[in-house]
Amino acid sequence: MPSHVFADPSASQPPERGTVDALISRTRRLRGDVDAVRRDTVLDEDDPHGRWQRALCDLAVHQLDDLGTHLGQLKEGLADPADGSGETGAFGSRGTGSHDGLPDGLHDAFPGGGPADGPAHPGHHPAAMAHPGHPGHPERSAGSAYEDPLAGYEADRAQRTGSLIGRVGSAEWNLLTDEVRWSEELFRILGRSPLSGPMTLDELPSVVFAEDQPLLTALVTGCLVDGRPIDGEFRMVRADGRVHTVHMTGEPVLDSDGSTASMWAVFRDVSELRRSERAVRESRDSLHRRQYAERTERRLAVELQEAVLPFGQGSLPFPDDGSGALDIAAHYFPSGNSALIGGDWYDAFPLPDGGSLLGVGDLTGHGPAATSAMAMLLGAVRGMSLAGVAPGPLLGHLNHLLDTSAQPSLGSVVCCRFDPASRVLSWAQAGHPAPLLFRRGTGRPLTPPEGMLLGAAPGTRYEQAELRLLPGDLLVLHTDALMRTGATVGSGAERLLALAPRFEEARDAQGCLRALVEAFGWENREDDACVLVARVTS
Repeated sequence: MPSHVFADPSASQPPERGTVDALISRTRRLRGDVDAVRRDTVLDEDDPHGRWQRALCDLAVHQLDDLGTHLGQLKEGLADPADGSGETGAFGSRGTGSHDGLPDGLHDAFPGGGPADGPAHPGHHPAAMAHPGHPGHPERSAGSAYEDPLAGYEADRAQRTGSLIGRVGSAEWNLLTDEVRWSEELFRILGRSPLSGPMTLDELPSVVFAEDQPLLTALVTGCLVDGRPIDGEFRMVRADGRVHTVHMTGEPVLDSDGSTASMWAVFRDVSELRRSERAVRESRDSLHRRQYAERTERRLAVELQEAVLPFGQGSLPFPDDGSGALDIAAHYFPSGNSALIGGDWYDAFPLPDGGSLLGVGDLTGHGPAATSAMAMLLGAVRGMSLAGVAPGPLLGHLNHLLDTSAQPSLGSVVCCRFDPASRVLSWAQAGHPAPLLFRRGTGRPLTPPEGMLLGAAPGTRYEQAELRLLPGDLLVLHTDALMRTGATVGSGAERLLALAPRFEEARDAQGCLRALVEAFGWENREDDACVLVARVTS
């Protein structure tokens, strides 16, 4: 029967000892580098991306520990190479047993019959069991447990790394004598007392989860009957009730007649490795869900903002009745972080009595909540302005609206009403930067009337100021984020006032806005901002 397991010992030579030492050194250096990256990774429970990075680092460290374990096993094996004498091992001859090669009582646990007839594969030659570490070596003492040559190494490594990945145990089941041998580490992996003795193959499924028992049965039967290697993972319940994930690999050992004499297997506790992999998956899925939610929120905020703002990045024509109309243009500056869509707004529209309403404002917060509150506030401004409410009383009503809303927030507003017949500007502000007036090549901020932030205190009264404008005067209304561009507020205001000569040269409001955008539009600002310019025509 051809074997899927062993290779002909003459077909390949074991690696040189120096080569394995070099691999171990490289693995240790790489493990140290990855561990340094893991220590430098800031773990923030509110940051899915950070949790995902930390989980990946943990997984990489565990896998490198696992690789170091296997290389250590390879190095231990090189210290005592097989003698290749070709002597038959402890189970090298066919003995008595059931007619199909399965021990008595095994059919109930692993049905399927005995091995097929066929010539022995060269890899199943008894020389394959000549190594002292092989379960079939004659130097092993008979009994319920044998000394695993790697048990001390694995236990020491597991203690040093604090990882369960390094724990490896082995077992052998003699199909001819029903003798079972377990390494000491296997007893520790499965949480079984050595005094209870090792389990037979038909007892092994009793500690495996019911859902995993069919897989174990199929793999063991395929190994005993068809000579296929075992490679599978099972959840096993320890005596203390804890569940561990165990990776099992096994091979049949054939006698000189090509019949299955015994089966040996290696058990590796991979519980911590699987937990690390699960943490990586959960962190990755959490990160993807958060990114999707952020993209959705930003799309909703942008759509709502575009639907609410009165006009695009350009001028708004007002009817010219010959008595001093306004030429108006506005612009929205996005923040450096495109995901932050705030509650900044601007508005300008003609009133029924021939006047004009000008306003800019800002609400706390970002995302759909801020933009929906902005839409509510902007609707209230328009409705009360159309009803003839003056700027001062209008801000008092807005303060009551924000103070009693279901989602309270704070807001700053400057609201202006321009009468084209008298060219009088009536305005009020609520914790907002005062408008800038540019006249004959110079600029200055207007003296603000009293007014605190909207929503800060109920019953607040807002004063109202008046100013007579002249033909050619330019008003600049902006939110405070326009000045927060990495410089101080004072220097930002000075830079804006320094644009007075360029405003004087501009033909219309659109030209003034273009100069302002060229001066402030390229900067990486912390928050979004709005600006509105209004020029009194002659």
